[in-house]
Amino acid sequence: MPETAMLNEFVVEAKAASYVGGGVPRPPCRPGSHDIGYERGDWRYLDSYFGGTDFAGQEVVWFADEPIWAMNYFGWVIAPDLIDASAAGTVIKAALSALYRQGRFLGGMEFDHPFGRYVDRSEGGCERFSGHECIMVDGRKAYALDYRGGLIIP
Repeated sequence: MPETAMLNEFVVEAKAASYVGGGVPRPPCRPGSHDIGYERGDWRYLDSYFGGTDFAGQEVVWFADEPIWAMNYFGWVIAPDLIDASAAGTVIKAALSALYRQGRFLGGMEFDHPFGRYVDRSEGGCERFSGHECIMVDGRKAYALDYRGGLIIP
C-alpha cells in the first residue's frame, strides 16, 4: 500500500484530469454508466456514475491492479427553479478546480460564482472521510451532494 500522501496526491491529480478537467469519457463499464478514467504508472482511477440532474457514482483508485481507495456519492438538484444541472456543473467544476490547485480534495471550501455559492464541508482525511457539498442561490440550497470514502483494506 502506497503512503497516504502519495495516494492523496494521485487522487487530486486524477480528479483534476477527469470530470473537472474535461477528461475523455470511456466506454461504460456497466450498462448505463458514464465513465471517466485516468492512469499514471501503477496508478489507475475510475469515476463511474449514473444519471444527470440527480446522479449516483463511485470513484475507485487501484495501485498495481489492487483496489486501494474508493468514494461513493449521490447528488441532486433541489431547486430547479434556481439552478439547472448545467449551471450546477459549471459552478462545481470552477470550485473544484480551485480546490485541486491547492493540492487537496477534502476540507472546507467556499467559492463564489455568478451562478451561486459553492460550499463544501468534510470530516476526516484521505484514509476515511465523509462530506457534503451544496450550491446556494439567493440564500437557498439549490443543489446538494453527499459523499464518503476511504481506504479499502482486505
